[in-house]
Amino acid sequence: MAQEVTRWGILGTGNIATKFATGLAYAPDAELVAVGSRARETAEAFGEKFNVPRRHASYEALAADPEVDAIYVSTLNPCHKANTILCLEAGKAVLCEKPFAINAAEAAEMVAVARREKRFLMEAMWTRFIPATVRVREWLAEGAIGAPRMFHGSFGFAADKQRLWDPEMGGGALLDVGIYPLSYASMIFGRQPVDVAALAEIGKTGVDEQGAVVLRYDDGELATLTFAFRTETFHEARIMGTKGRIDVAPPFWKATEATLYQGEWLEAETHRIELPYDGNGYEFEAAEVGRCLREGKLESDVMPLDETLAIMKTMDCIREQWDMKYPME
Repeated sequence: MAQEVTRWGILGTGNIATKFATGLAYAPDAELVAVGSRARETAEAFGEKFNVPRRHASYEALAADPEVDAIYVSTLNPCHKANTILCLEAGKAVLCEKPFAINAAEAAEMVAVARREKRFLMEAMWTRFIPATVRVREWLAEGAIGAPRMFHGSFGFAADKQRLWDPEMGGGALLDVGIYPLSYASMIFGRQPVDVAALAEIGKTGVDEQGAVVLRYDDGELATLTFAFRTETFHEARIMGTKGRIDVAPPFWKATEATLYQGEWLEAETHRIELPYDGNGYEFEAAEVGRCLREGKLESDVMPLDETLAIMKTMDCIREQWDMKYPME
C-alpha cells in the first residue's frame, strides 16, 4: 500500500527552490525532509530557513537519501536533464522545473530513463494545477464556449536576472516565460499545431529577448502567443469559442479569477469565479505528484510526458525559425 505522506527533497537552493518550499508547506500530505546543494553552506542555510532536517552537500547524496520519496529539480535549464536522470536512476520520483529541458532530444532521454526505471516523472508546469485553471478545463470539457477556436496568451516582464541573458544558462524569453502560453494552448486544444510561424528579437547575447508566435491546428484553430523579458505585457489569457469566450484574469499563470461569457458578446451571459488559495500556487503541483504516487501512477494525466515532449518539439521548431541554438546543442 502506498504511503499517505510524500517525503520531498529539493535539488538546488535558488529562487525557484525557495518558491517551491514555500508552497509545499500548504500541500496536503507532503513533507519537506531534505535538500541538496553543491555546497554545505547553501544546504545548511536553506535547511535553516525552511526547517529541513536532512541537508546534503551534493546532489548525489540527496538522490541516494532513503528517506526521500520525490525530488523537485530546481536547477538551471541546462542542468535539468542530468539532475533528473540522477534522481530517477537512484529510484526517486521527479518533478522537474519547466522548461523540462533545453530541447526535445534531452527531454526524450529523460522520459526514456523514467520509463525504463519505472519511476514517476512530471514537468513542473504549476499553472495546470491551480484551481482557476482546473475550472477553465472543466468549462471547456462541458462545452461552455462551444468549440475553442482561438487563444491568446501573453507573458512578458522587464528582467533583471543575469541568467536570462546568458545562452550558456539556457536563457531567453521562450524557455523562461513563453513556455507558459505555449503549454496553455496545448492544454486548450489537446494536441500540437500543424503550422508554426515565429518571430523574435535576438539580442546581443544571442538569446531571444521578445517573441511572437502564431500556431495553427489541424481544424483551423489559431493561437497567438507573445512573450518577453524586456517588455511588460498584459499577462492575459483569452479563449474564444463558437458559443462564447473565457477570460483568465492576469496574471493568468497564477490566476485566482476567470470569467465565462456565453452567447454573443454584446448580450453575453457572464459567469465570474474567484478561486483564491492560501499558498503561492506551487502546492498544487506537489499535491498532484503525491496523488499520482499514492495511486501507483508513473505520470500525470493532467501533464503527461508525451505532451511535454510534444511541446518541447514545438519550441525546437520555433527556435529553428529564429536560427537560434544554445552552446550545449
